[in-house]
Amino acid sequence: MSIPTGVRPWKSLNWPNRISLLRLMLVLPFLLLMLNQRELPGARYWAVAIFLVMAVSDFLDGLLARRLNLRTRLGAILDPMADKVLIICSVVLMSMPEWAVEGFQLPNWVVVVDVAKDLWVIGGFLVIYLVTDRFRVHPTLSGKACTFGQAIMVVSILVAPDLERSANRLGEFVATATEWGVAGLCAAAVFSYTRLGLSFVAKEQKPLEEPHAKAGPNNGPAAPAGR
Repeated sequence: MSIPTGVRPWKSLNWPNRISLLRLMLVLPFLLLMLNQRELPGARYWAVAIFLVMAVSDFLDGLLARRLNLRTRLGAILDPMADKVLIICSVVLMSMPEWAVEGFQLPNWVVVVDVAKDLWVIGGFLVIYLVTDRFRVHPTLSGKACTFGQAIMVVSILVAPDLERSANRLGEFVATATEWGVAGLCAAAVFSYTRLGLSFVAKEQKPLEEPHAKAGPNNGPAAPAGR
């Protein structure tokens, strides 16, 4: 399929959407660095740098969209999708012995909690769309706090070996504290999104079947309207 003449895909995007798309594209080099952190000197630090760039871009695209009134449906999808792809891939890799930060493998239960929370939110979005026929993306305060906490956890584990060298067991303490903190934030986010989703369903749920056309005066089919 060729691009229509005169259409410039990149220029058709506003700046918040461009930033969100670039953040999504940065997930690949971040994951490659994570996969090779034990073979490539400095790979872990480059991974931290890329992760921080993505975190700043997450704040920047939202700020621009609000301040310049550039909110779009594409942006409403790209922004949370980039966050979820990054977090899910990060926690899964950090839980695997061969790719985890050495000495600081993420416990399996943390992965289950993080991934389950995101799957719950994605599933809820789909259910609400199917039930109400409306596109709904409404981040809650608990959801934003959870995403921020997850980012802090990933960075904390990436730098945990350095914290451990600076003070005995500091890296272990920070990693454990952020893991339990994120678990609590995930529970709060699930509760807030469930409550919000149910309110949408209660207000705008469509009937299971479309109502039949009204019958005519003799209980027959309605007569067509005259000209």
